[in-house]
Amino acid sequence: MNLPNQLTMLRILMIPVFVILLMNGMPYAAGVLFIAASLTDALDGHIARSRGLITNFGKIMDPLADKLLVASALICLVDLGQVPGWMVIVILGREFLITGLRSVAAGEGIIIAAGTSGKVKTVLQMIAISVILLQNWPFSLFTEVPVGTILLWLAVLVTIYSGIEYVVKSRDVFLQKKG
Repeated sequence: MNLPNQLTMLRILMIPVFVILLMNGMPYAAGVLFIAASLTDALDGHIARSRGLITNFGKIMDPLADKLLVASALICLVDLGQVPGWMVIVILGREFLITGLRSVAAGEGIIIAAGTSGKVKTVLQMIAISVILLQNWPFSLFTEVPVGTILLWLAVLVTIYSGIEYVVKSRDVFLQKKG
């Protein structure tokens, strides 16, 4: 298993530790671990592209690891009363929709690559979650504005936009007639 795939697996293995920390009243430790796990996403992608180590395993497991990390964090934050459930439903709904769309397209031999808006969505979600986990730090040093919540709102808007963009760009997959 190459280094990028090992980093992806490490990210997946960090999720239960993150959940245990967060649900046992250690939000700062959970936040630091979440940030570390999020950074492995950028690192594994960079290494895979720069060294030509892109694999089918990585193509499937890397985005899955991201979704598991973000979903785990958001579900825990709903349970802790820090994030509204409807926001999580919108975010997870988009993920299920796009995963389903990609599965249908793959069945037709079509690969739907991640677009810029999807990547921005993931980064915004991870930053928003990080700020919420760190209880608005470092912004809390100079303002009481809930920056994490504002970032999560922005992430939800980009999530919706990204979902619509994927559906529109992929409509031809569903309109093709089988001969």
